[in-house]
Amino acid sequence: MSLKVLVVDDQGIVRAGFAAVIGAEEDMTVVGEAADGAAAVRLAEELAPDVVVMDVRMPELDGIAATRIITGGESAPRVLVLTTFDLDVYVFDALRAGASGFLLKDVHPSELLQGIRVVASGESVLSPSATRRLIGHYASGTPTRVQAASGHHELDSLTARERFVLTLVASGLTNMEIGAELGITVGTVKSHVNALLRKLGLRDRVQATILAYDVGLAHPNPPGAHL
Repeated sequence: MSLKVLVVDDQGIVRAGFAAVIGAEEDMTVVGEAADGAAAVRLAEELAPDVVVMDVRMPELDGIAATRIITGGESAPRVLVLTTFDLDVYVFDALRAGASGFLLKDVHPSELLQGIRVVASGESVLSPSATRRLIGHYASGTPTRVQAASGHHELDSLTARERFVLTLVASGLTNMEIGAELGITVGTVKSHVNALLRKLGLRDRVQATILAYDVGLAHPNPPGAHL
């Protein structure tokens, strides 16, 4: 099935460029375009896209506020935030609002397309700079909390294996890498990840990663360590 994508950006030429790149893919269809957050919210409800590619700075309603509204509903689409501005506040506010990914607009088209596929599959994607900023905040002792959807962190409900998988997710490993680390199949890894997300009331791997840092299950690498 073709992934339905809604493209949101207040600059027409940028919006058209993204739509052209996405629409050229056999497994993607651009179902709509919006020039501001208010229109994005309306179209997301009307068109039921799988993924919303969302700009941050827009008139009427900005991308962060629009993301919060869009992801707050039932059967909500995934939101991939794209911005020109590599600023901490945008990264953290986007994640708090429920975005499943954060990339800069200067990414190669192939990275954008891969990002759309990744978030559509239920996983998350962060630009390298966003990941460094996120880990750097914890290294400096300045936590940035993203609360679980339920408001409770029921870590005691996790099995020992699920807890360990959570630490591996927080270290940035993919399902394939986690499977290789534990000697289990990718399908089994997905089952563990889905179970821990459900038990913790978390939306995706980004929130799981932040939670792992918040509760001390994961720690930033020491200076000079490989991230």
